[in-house]
Amino acid sequence: MTENAGLINQPGGPGMAHALIVDDDVDAADSLKMLVVDEQMTVAVAHTLRDARRQIAMQQPDVVLLDLQLPDGNGMQLFEDPQLVANSEIVLITGHASVETSVQALRLGAADYLVKPINVLQLRGLLSRLMKPAALQAEVSGLASQVGTRGHFGLLWGRSAAMQRVYEQISRVAGTGITVFITGESGSGKELVAQTVHDLSRRRKQPFLAVNCGAISPHLIESEIFGHEKGSFTGAERQHQGFFERACGGTLFLDEVTEMPAELQVKLLRVLETGRFMRVGSTQSQEADVRVVAATNRQPMQAVAQGKLREDLMYRLNVFPIELPPLRDRLEDVPMLSEHFLQAIGKQEGKAKRFTPHALERLAAYPWPGNVRELRNAVQRAYVMAADEQVDEQWLPGEPGGSSQTGAQRGNDRGTATAATQPAQPEKARIPAATAASPAPAAPADASPSVTVPIGSSMTQVEKQMILATMAHYGNHRERAAATLGISLKTLYNRLKEYAAQDGSDSQSP
Repeated sequence: MTENAGLINQPGGPGMAHALIVDDDVDAADSLKMLVVDEQMTVAVAHTLRDARRQIAMQQPDVVLLDLQLPDGNGMQLFEDPQLVANSEIVLITGHASVETSVQALRLGAADYLVKPINVLQLRGLLSRLMKPAALQAEVSGLASQVGTRGHFGLLWGRSAAMQRVYEQISRVAGTGITVFITGESGSGKELVAQTVHDLSRRRKQPFLAVNCGAISPHLIESEIFGHEKGSFTGAERQHQGFFERACGGTLFLDEVTEMPAELQVKLLRVLETGRFMRVGSTQSQEADVRVVAATNRQPMQAVAQGKLREDLMYRLNVFPIELPPLRDRLEDVPMLSEHFLQAIGKQEGKAKRFTPHALERLAAYPWPGNVRELRNAVQRAYVMAADEQVDEQWLPGEPGGSSQTGAQRGNDRGTATAATQPAQPEKARIPAATAASPAPAAPADASPSVTVPIGSSMTQVEKQMILATMAHYGNHRERAAATLGISLKTLYNRLKEYAAQDGSDSQSP
């Protein structure tokens, strides 16, 4: 990726950037003109659509600051000019911001929108990131066209139809300033999606900061996100810059945003609506020039119903949703991902190894409840345990004597289901199936513990049964269970907390 591809000449240089302001409010247009001139750009002003078209014909602008409400029509009508859309960044200037407006602007080709009164810091940041839309789109299209040969798009790997859909969505939204909301199971790669969006955006030269809202103490999370003043609370011995301040000009990734305390969600909503925030203990607000990308492993509407996410914040975040598929829904990508991880580990350790055909078959037949994170952990373990340069199936998850069907074959056979080693018994998932009474034939003494799940069980039920069965097998040793399942200890804690709440609710039911 070429970072400078398509960048417009820096203001003040030989090829001075040119801006066109289209606003029927004379005073507002004059004020905006002074701000733009301060950025060492040439400026033209138009108060009607007719004047705007005339100015565009005289000199192609690098950026158009476009008001929507004009005397002779709607500002959106300028998007009908394909040359303007391809060669000029169009930024909507409106006093009537809404989700509908931003989505419509995105579809038509707008790079961003600013709400009156204009946030000066946001305007300066936007002007500093000028890039011709056609050049940016050509770069993204180039990456998309190489997926078939290289097997990856940015930091994301896979050629499956499910991932191609994700790549298409990233291609459309990366070059805009629209807020993105990523949903997907734990371990599926949500942060990589956020990082790829940032890397393909105009903000790529500025910071990308990620904060896991579920991993920070509720008492400290406000200070971590917004910062604090010296002496604002016990232990605040110096001023602290929060994530919004440190990510200025770049992208702030709020992972597991549904774990953010409700009172802090109100403040986040305010920042998203106004573009301003305050440090803890301060009386002065600051402007925030940050693109927010949020993520959760919960379904947004369910999170709202459960009181985990404010409904108004959900709609403010969910301007452009991207749903990341679990690994079990794209098992055809497993061999490629496995080879990618094995090569990366070999390069890091200084010794290359390769999978045997049977090992790749085993990997492609496993359902991966812990998603890509579990696959990466499994590959790393198999690499370490392999005695020579060949990595076989001995240390890979799955039943050694089980089916060798590929993921595609297994997807076509709905008569059986596999969870972890063998499919899991509902209601008996707290005990390893190997110790439960069952009319099934006795397994060999050295067989791996297994559980059975009936066809028709939801993946949520399967996941719950597998987690509880693994916990029981390891005597409730959480670290060992998390390592075996290929999930983080935090995710395991969250799941067990949910199951305890569900069991308590069920026990109170009539």
